[in-house]
Amino acid sequence: MSMHAPFRRVLPALIVIPAALAQPAPVRPAGFEPPQAQLTPESLDASVRALVGMAEGDARDQWPYEGVYRVNREIPVGYRIGGTAIVVEALAQAPGYDADEARKAAVERGLGFIIETRAHPLMSEADYDGGYDVRGWGYVHGLHTLARLKRLGLIPASLGAKADEAARWYADALQKIEIPGPGGWNYARPAGRKNPGQPSPFMTGSALRALFEAKEAGYEIDPEVVERGLSALERSRTDAGSVVYSGVGTGRVRPTDSTPGAVGRILTVEATLALAGRSDTARVRGAVDAFIVHWGWLEARRAKPGTHEGPYAVAPYYFMFAHHAAAQAVELLPVAERAEYRRRINNLLGSVRSEHGTWNDRVFARSSGYGTAMALLAIHAPTVKPPSRWTPAPANAPAPGAGLGGGGGGGAGLP
Repeated sequence: MSMHAPFRRVLPALIVIPAALAQPAPVRPAGFEPPQAQLTPESLDASVRALVGMAEGDARDQWPYEGVYRVNREIPVGYRIGGTAIVVEALAQAPGYDADEARKAAVERGLGFIIETRAHPLMSEADYDGGYDVRGWGYVHGLHTLARLKRLGLIPASLGAKADEAARWYADALQKIEIPGPGGWNYARPAGRKNPGQPSPFMTGSALRALFEAKEAGYEIDPEVVERGLSALERSRTDAGSVVYSGVGTGRVRPTDSTPGAVGRILTVEATLALAGRSDTARVRGAVDAFIVHWGWLEARRAKPGTHEGPYAVAPYYFMFAHHAAAQAVELLPVAERAEYRRRINNLLGSVRSEHGTWNDRVFARSSGYGTAMALLAIHAPTVKPPSRWTPAPANAPAPGAGLGGGGGGGAGLP
């Protein structure tokens, strides 16, 4: 899951894992070792309450993600849907949900926003024509949240049929904006819907996770779209064990291609591939280790103005994205290894929690909703249903039915 501020140019970036960790490390920012921090059930309950209170709009039904990018001087609708979806998912999966009427009401309002706002003209899949366009983040997170909550049985009965219809719509739209040729997805690609471009590993990984959840929730997903996306992730790896910012993992290594600015990408790539049987424990563990080793470079850019700053082109919005990806990756490691990794990651998160019980990696106050939701999703990763895996269909299996994303998953009552 992720929301990213815009790039005016696409930077290829490398992520270095296990073998490369033996190389001499650059000087780390001062104070990169955080103090020990305690995240108690009581303190996390306070974070949940704060998140509920951040709702916006006349109906208190949305939690927009805010970055520097604007469409007609407004926060793009894709960021409004995506940010809301991430918050709804975090609220619904935090402990104590069944007994929290205020939280359940907030989730129902947020789901209604996700369902209804897909009709906004700037979310139209038919009008999508490539270029710099973030509506895909709305497709990704709208689908992921609807499918996830269906699998968990948390879609309110009053929204069951509408939620199914919306999930099929989001799945269809997401699959139809796949990059022609190489497959995968990128919010910054050449203009012209039919023009091939370079897939972004972090968006492709997030999109694939949404499709995995949708398939598990009972929605029909084109396996060829998924397989092309997985192959795009594999091609993003370099011989050095890193991952480019976009495209294929070849070319000259530059400072901006190095590990500190790329740990979130490698975590997303390796964990997503592992869920599809295309990665292994060593790669996933190496990605988590790299995140811990280079965390200080992310912290140095957290809540700072600007986007990609040297020497590693680290952007502030890498921070929460990488934390969430690291927490999910830990749950794919052998059981005996998880407790210590959880402790390390939660300590890092706790060290940057505000006095109000919230998190924010941007300079925009509004994005504390996204930041707090991502933190809660990371912290609660060990206690929720594991993410869906992808199992390729047998070679002789019948082709999927007509239309991408068709086929319902039953009424209310899954994720």
